[in-house]
Amino acid sequence: MRPKHGVDPHALAIVRLGVDVPYEQAWQLQRWVHGKRVARELTDTVLLLEHAPVYTAGKRTAPHERPSDGTPVIDVDRGGRITWHGPGQLVAYPIIEVGDVTRYIGRLEDTMIQICADFGVTARRVPGWAGVWAAGDPSLGLPDRQLGAVAIRVSRGVTMHGFALNCANDPRWFSRIVPCGIPDVGVSSLSAETGRRIVVDEVLPIAEKRLAEALGLEPYDLHEEDLMRMTGHG
Repeated sequence: MRPKHGVDPHALAIVRLGVDVPYEQAWQLQRWVHGKRVARELTDTVLLLEHAPVYTAGKRTAPHERPSDGTPVIDVDRGGRITWHGPGQLVAYPIIEVGDVTRYIGRLEDTMIQICADFGVTARRVPGWAGVWAAGDPSLGLPDRQLGAVAIRVSRGVTMHGFALNCANDPRWFSRIVPCGIPDVGVSSLSAETGRRIVVDEVLPIAEKRLAEALGLEPYDLHEEDLMRMTGHG
Protein backbone atom coordinates (compact mmCIF):
# COMPACT_ATOMS: atom_id res chain seq x y z
CA MET A 1 0.00 0.00 0.00
CA ARG A 2 1.24 3.50 -0.86
CA PRO A 3 2.36 5.41 2.27
CA LYS A 4 0.16 8.45 2.85
CA HIS A 5 2.34 10.58 5.08
CA GLY A 6 6.10 10.81 5.48
CA VAL A 7 8.46 7.92 4.91
CA ASP A 8 7.08 4.45 5.52
CA PRO A 9 9.99 2.28 6.78
CA HIS A 10 8.26 -0.86 5.52
CA ALA A 11 7.52 0.30 1.96
CA LEU A 12 9.41 -0.21 -1.30
CA ALA A 13 8.50 2.07 -4.18
CA ILE A 14 8.72 0.23 -7.53
CA VAL A 15 9.59 2.61 -10.39
CA ARG A 16 9.66 1.16 -13.92
CA LEU A 17 11.73 3.34 -16.23
CA GLY A 18 11.20 1.31 -19.40
CA VAL A 19 13.63 0.37 -22.16
CA ASP A 20 16.63 1.94 -23.92
CA VAL A 21 17.32 4.17 -20.91
CA PRO A 22 20.63 6.02 -21.38
CA TYR A 23 23.06 5.11 -18.60
CA GLU A 24 23.90 8.70 -17.68
CA GLN A 25 20.20 9.54 -17.35
CA ALA A 26 19.56 6.64 -14.94
CA TRP A 27 22.74 7.40 -13.01
CA GLN A 28 21.67 11.02 -12.54
CA LEU A 29 18.23 9.90 -11.36
CA GLN A 30 19.84 7.45 -8.92
CA ARG A 31 21.92 10.22 -7.39
CA TRP A 32 18.90 12.46 -7.07
CA VAL A 33 16.71 9.76 -5.46
CA HIS A 34 19.65 8.84 -3.21
CA GLY A 35 19.78 12.39 -1.90
CA LYS A 36 16.05 12.38 -1.23
CA ARG A 37 16.30 9.02 0.56
CA VAL A 38 19.19 10.23 2.72
CA ALA A 39 17.10 13.29 3.60
CA ARG A 40 14.17 10.95 4.42
CA GLU A 41 11.97 12.61 1.83
CA LEU A 42 11.39 9.28 0.02
CA THR A 43 10.78 5.69 1.04
CA ASP A 44 13.13 2.95 -0.05
CA THR A 45 12.91 2.89 -3.85
CA VAL A 46 13.99 0.60 -6.68
CA LEU A 47 14.44 1.71 -10.29
CA LEU A 48 13.85 -1.07 -12.83
CA LEU A 49 14.85 -0.73 -16.47
CA GLU A 50 16.63 -1.91 -19.58
CA HIS A 51 19.58 0.25 -20.62
CA ALA A 52 20.60 1.32 -24.06
CA PRO A 53 23.81 -0.67 -24.82
CA VAL A 54 26.69 0.51 -22.63
CA TYR A 55 29.89 -0.67 -20.97
CA THR A 56 30.47 0.59 -17.43
CA ALA A 57 33.60 0.22 -15.33
CA GLY A 58 33.67 0.11 -11.55
CA LYS A 59 36.55 1.28 -9.41
CA ARG A 60 38.44 -2.04 -9.51
CA THR A 61 38.52 -2.37 -13.32
CA ALA A 62 42.00 -3.20 -14.67
CA PRO A 63 43.21 -1.80 -18.01
CA HIS A 64 43.36 -5.22 -19.71
CA GLU A 65 39.69 -5.85 -18.89
CA ARG A 66 38.51 -2.95 -21.04
CA PRO A 67 37.61 -3.28 -24.75
CA SER A 68 40.73 -3.47 -26.90
CA ASP A 69 38.97 -1.92 -29.91
CA GLY A 70 38.38 1.51 -28.39
CA THR A 71 34.70 0.94 -27.58
CA PRO A 72 33.59 3.72 -25.18
CA VAL A 73 33.33 2.89 -21.48
CA ILE A 74 31.65 4.94 -18.73
CA ASP A 75 33.60 4.98 -15.46
CA VAL A 76 31.21 4.91 -12.52
CA ASP A 77 31.29 5.23 -8.73
CA ARG A 78 30.26 1.68 -7.84
CA GLY A 79 32.37 -1.23 -6.71
CA GLY A 80 33.27 -4.13 -8.95
CA ARG A 81 34.81 -4.15 -12.39
CA ILE A 82 33.65 -3.77 -15.98
CA THR A 83 30.35 -5.04 -17.32
CA TRP A 84 27.80 -4.50 -20.07
CA HIS A 85 24.18 -3.36 -19.84
CA GLY A 86 21.65 -3.29 -22.62
CA PRO A 87 18.47 -4.64 -24.22
CA GLY A 88 17.24 -7.96 -22.88
CA GLN A 89 18.90 -7.47 -19.48
CA LEU A 90 16.92 -6.52 -16.37
CA VAL A 91 18.72 -3.88 -14.30
CA ALA A 92 17.57 -3.07 -10.76
CA TYR A 93 18.83 -0.09 -8.78
CA PRO A 94 17.58 -0.36 -5.18
CA ILE A 95 18.08 2.94 -3.37
CA ILE A 96 17.47 1.83 0.20
CA GLU A 97 18.75 2.32 3.70
CA VAL A 98 21.00 -0.56 4.82
CA GLY A 99 23.02 -1.53 7.86
CA ASP A 100 24.90 -4.73 7.06
CA VAL A 101 26.29 -4.32 3.53
CA THR A 102 27.47 -7.93 3.19
CA ARG A 103 24.04 -9.20 4.14
CA TYR A 104 22.44 -6.78 1.68
CA ILE A 105 24.58 -8.06 -1.21
CA GLY A 106 23.56 -11.57 -0.22
CA ARG A 107 19.91 -10.56 -0.42
CA LEU A 108 20.38 -9.23 -3.95
CA GLU A 109 21.99 -12.54 -4.92
CA ASP A 110 19.16 -14.41 -3.18
CA THR A 111 16.68 -12.38 -5.24
CA MET A 112 18.29 -13.42 -8.52
CA ILE A 113 18.62 -17.07 -7.45
CA GLN A 114 14.92 -17.14 -6.62
CA ILE A 115 13.94 -15.42 -9.90
CA CYS A 116 15.96 -17.99 -11.82
CA ALA A 117 14.28 -20.81 -9.88
CA ASP A 118 10.88 -19.38 -10.77
CA PHE A 119 11.81 -19.88 -14.42
CA GLY A 120 13.20 -23.38 -13.88
CA VAL A 121 16.87 -22.35 -13.89
CA THR A 122 19.23 -23.42 -11.09
CA ALA A 123 21.53 -20.55 -10.14
CA ARG A 124 24.08 -20.53 -7.34
CA ARG A 125 26.87 -18.52 -5.81
CA VAL A 126 30.50 -19.28 -6.64
CA PRO A 127 32.92 -18.65 -3.74
CA GLY A 128 35.07 -15.61 -4.44
CA TRP A 129 32.90 -14.33 -7.29
CA ALA A 130 30.02 -11.88 -6.99
CA GLY A 131 26.75 -12.51 -8.73
CA VAL A 132 24.91 -15.74 -9.53
CA TRP A 133 25.93 -18.56 -11.82
CA ALA A 134 24.71 -21.60 -13.72
CA ALA A 135 26.99 -24.49 -12.82
CA GLY A 136 29.36 -25.79 -15.46
CA ASP A 137 30.44 -29.37 -16.08
CA PRO A 138 34.23 -29.79 -16.07
CA SER A 139 33.94 -33.28 -17.56
CA LEU A 140 32.34 -31.73 -20.65
CA GLY A 141 34.63 -28.70 -20.71
CA LEU A 142 31.64 -26.51 -19.88
CA PRO A 143 32.52 -23.48 -17.70
CA ASP A 144 30.39 -21.85 -15.04
CA ARG A 145 28.14 -19.27 -16.69
CA GLN A 146 27.27 -15.92 -15.15
CA LEU A 147 23.54 -15.20 -15.15
CA GLY A 148 23.53 -12.10 -12.98
CA ALA A 149 25.96 -9.56 -11.59
CA VAL A 150 25.95 -7.42 -8.43
CA ALA A 151 27.84 -4.18 -7.83
CA ILE A 152 26.82 -1.47 -5.40
CA ARG A 153 27.81 1.75 -3.73
CA VAL A 154 26.77 2.75 -0.20
CA SER A 155 26.94 6.38 0.84
CA ARG A 156 25.53 7.80 4.08
CA GLY A 157 23.88 4.46 4.78
CA VAL A 158 21.91 4.37 1.53
CA THR A 159 22.63 2.14 -1.48
CA MET A 160 23.03 2.89 -5.17
CA HIS A 161 23.55 0.69 -8.24
CA GLY A 162 22.46 -2.92 -7.71
CA PHE A 163 22.08 -6.01 -9.89
CA ALA A 164 21.70 -6.99 -13.54
CA LEU A 165 20.05 -10.25 -14.61
CA ASN A 166 20.50 -11.60 -18.13
CA CYS A 167 17.09 -12.46 -19.57
CA ALA A 168 17.22 -12.39 -23.39
CA ASN A 169 20.33 -10.34 -24.16
CA ASP A 170 22.92 -11.18 -26.80
CA PRO A 171 25.99 -12.68 -25.04
CA ARG A 172 28.30 -11.45 -27.78
CA TRP A 173 28.35 -8.03 -26.14
CA PHE A 174 30.48 -9.55 -23.38
CA SER A 175 33.13 -10.86 -25.79
CA ARG A 176 34.84 -7.45 -25.97
CA ILE A 177 35.59 -7.33 -22.24
CA VAL A 178 36.57 -9.50 -19.29
CA PRO A 179 33.14 -9.49 -17.61
CA CYS A 180 33.38 -8.49 -13.95
CA GLY A 181 37.13 -9.10 -14.23
CA ILE A 182 36.68 -12.88 -14.24
CA PRO A 183 38.51 -14.59 -17.14
CA ASP A 184 37.72 -17.92 -18.78
CA VAL A 185 34.09 -18.16 -17.72
CA GLY A 186 30.90 -18.06 -19.72
CA VAL A 187 27.97 -15.66 -19.76
CA SER A 188 24.44 -16.95 -20.12
CA SER A 189 20.82 -15.86 -19.77
CA LEU A 190 17.45 -17.22 -18.72
CA SER A 191 16.60 -17.64 -22.39
CA ALA A 192 19.78 -19.56 -23.20
CA GLU A 193 19.42 -21.82 -20.17
CA THR A 194 15.76 -22.70 -20.80
CA GLY A 195 15.75 -22.81 -24.58
CA ARG A 196 12.87 -20.35 -24.84
CA ARG A 197 12.83 -16.59 -25.12
CA ILE A 198 12.23 -14.99 -21.72
CA VAL A 199 12.02 -11.22 -22.07
CA VAL A 200 12.41 -8.62 -19.34
CA ASP A 201 8.68 -7.79 -19.32
CA GLU A 202 7.97 -11.40 -18.32
CA VAL A 203 10.57 -11.29 -15.54
CA LEU A 204 9.66 -7.87 -14.09
CA PRO A 205 6.66 -8.82 -11.90
CA ILE A 206 8.53 -11.82 -10.53
CA ALA A 207 11.61 -9.69 -9.82
CA GLU A 208 9.57 -7.04 -8.02
CA LYS A 209 7.96 -9.65 -5.79
CA ARG A 210 11.20 -11.52 -5.02
CA LEU A 211 13.20 -8.36 -4.31
CA ALA A 212 10.59 -7.04 -1.89
CA GLU A 213 10.50 -10.43 -0.15
CA ALA A 214 14.28 -10.57 0.15
CA LEU A 215 14.39 -7.07 1.62
CA GLY A 216 11.39 -7.63 3.91
CA LEU A 217 9.50 -4.69 2.43
CA GLU A 218 6.00 -4.09 1.04
CA PRO A 219 6.12 -3.09 -2.65
CA TYR A 220 3.91 -0.47 -4.25
CA ASP A 221 3.95 0.99 -7.76
CA LEU A 222 5.22 4.54 -8.22
CA HIS A 223 5.13 6.06 -11.69
CA GLU A 224 8.21 7.98 -12.78
CA GLU A 225 6.12 11.11 -13.32
CA ASP A 226 4.71 10.88 -9.79
CA LEU A 227 8.21 10.39 -8.39
CA MET A 228 9.27 13.65 -9.99
CA ARG A 229 6.14 15.48 -8.94
CA MET A 230 6.14 14.42 -5.29
CA THR A 231 9.67 15.69 -4.76
CA GLY A 232 9.51 18.83 -6.89
CA HIS A 233 11.99 17.63 -9.52
CA GLY A 234 11.68 18.71 -13.11
